[in-house]
Amino acid sequence: MDQALWGIMNIVGPIILLIALIWLVMRSRRRAGQPTETTRQTERATGDLYKEEEQRRREGTDDL
Repeated sequence: MDQALWGIMNIVGPIILLIALIWLVMRSRRRAGQPTETTRQTERATGDLYKEEEQRRREGTDDL
């Protein structure tokens, strides 16, 4: 019985891991092309900060 169980684990275990890996890769590729709202919000905020910094630099009020 122990040999049969060990044999099943040696066959089924790697198959389950392979299926999980394929699922994770497919899931991550689907998201890579579509930025989330958090990413858009972060990029928008970064752009706003850069614009404000550039405006202060041009006005001479950047305290350099």
